[in-house]
Amino acid sequence: MPSFSATYTTRAGQTRQLRLTAADAASARRDLRRRGIVPNALELVEGNSGRGRSAPANAAKRSSAAPSSPAGSSTPATTVFGLDLSRLLEARPGIREKALFANKLAALVDAGVPIVRSLDLMARQQRMPMFKRALTAVSTDVNQGGSLGAALRRWPKVFDKLTIAMVEAGEAGGVLDESLRRLAKLLEGNAKLQNQIKGAMGYPVAVLVIAVLVFLGMTIFLIPTFAGIFEDLGAELPLFTQLMVDLSKLLRSSFSLLLVLVLTVAAWLFSRYYATSEGRRRVDGLLLQLPLFGDLIQKTATAKFCRTFSSLTRAGVPILLSLEIVQETAGNAVIADAIVASRQDVQEGIPLSVALGRKQVFPDLALSMLAIGEETGQMDTMLSKVADFYEDEVEASVKALTSMLEPAMIVIVGGIVGSILLAMYLPMFSIFDQIK
Repeated sequence: MPSFSATYTTRAGQTRQLRLTAADAASARRDLRRRGIVPNALELVEGNSGRGRSAPANAAKRSSAAPSSPAGSSTPATTVFGLDLSRLLEARPGIREKALFANKLAALVDAGVPIVRSLDLMARQQRMPMFKRALTAVSTDVNQGGSLGAALRRWPKVFDKLTIAMVEAGEAGGVLDESLRRLAKLLEGNAKLQNQIKGAMGYPVAVLVIAVLVFLGMTIFLIPTFAGIFEDLGAELPLFTQLMVDLSKLLRSSFSLLLVLVLTVAAWLFSRYYATSEGRRRVDGLLLQLPLFGDLIQKTATAKFCRTFSSLTRAGVPILLSLEIVQETAGNAVIADAIVASRQDVQEGIPLSVALGRKQVFPDLALSMLAIGEETGQMDTMLSKVADFYEDEVEASVKALTSMLEPAMIVIVGGIVGSILLAMYLPMFSIFDQIK
């Protein structure tokens, strides 16, 4: 069996050589992969003959021993018109699932567990069907000698460009565990920012929905009862009460169905318009101009941009590729367009801080810190500090916004309930005057 000499870089940055025997180069790479080693070069040692006729047999054994696809053990698929509905309705992994994957894989690799075994272990523990199939397939590809980054690229619905770029950078530098830890921390930070925004936006929306439901319930079911009582007593209804009674009749008629249909069609048309590039730009541009919320969206995008770009450049990802990845994770079409335009300027030799400053979508503080980082050669460190600052700003803004919205929502709910109670009690005052 031939011998191979592998040259690789340790986590401490030292270059070392390792000699091993294998049937062929692919088998040697698989053996190194199991040991958690990404070779910089792999050469056949002179004086060894033959490629090893047992290679096909070994490959067959590995393929037979490879983990079977979980699809075979899953529930029977529902097929309609040749389409597998169970696959179409599967949920894609979110940021939390990806962060947990990166954290677990980093811990296993750092502990010396081979990558293939780590992926098999995580696939068995994974409950999401799509994620489970992806991990099983990635494990099979890596076991056959492929790189982890190339295996992840085959599953774009599961692993985004950010994850793939961080993994490939870690493999190239021989610091896969460190890159995975950075990726996990980055994804957890992005998930935290998203949850803060959802919390800020979700509270007023939830209270407003409850207020509208209370208003509709009292208007449709409560006001007609009191209107019948007032009619039997022969009381003259005040103008405000008469308006509420007319509104109740209108909501209980076929007009309510027409109104629901119109609102549904309007929501569908808005979603279709927002799905277009022009519509998304206009709507996202209007969101940036909203009072309170626009500033919060800008701070969130700035924090996400600085954190992601800092992590990518620190991992060794080229700046142009980093900008392309950051553009996809911006979360706002206007900011994404500004990053795309600045990427073109950077290709022409213009500093990134100057290119982003022309678009006027990021705060001056972030641009100034970026310029200092470019001048001192510590751009990743400066951007990390900017990300820390704006993440704290987002948290403070969310708390301030929530504290302002709480009394406002209470006033709105109180106004809705109070108006209905006023409409019901006003006729009683005229009835009491008639009795006197």
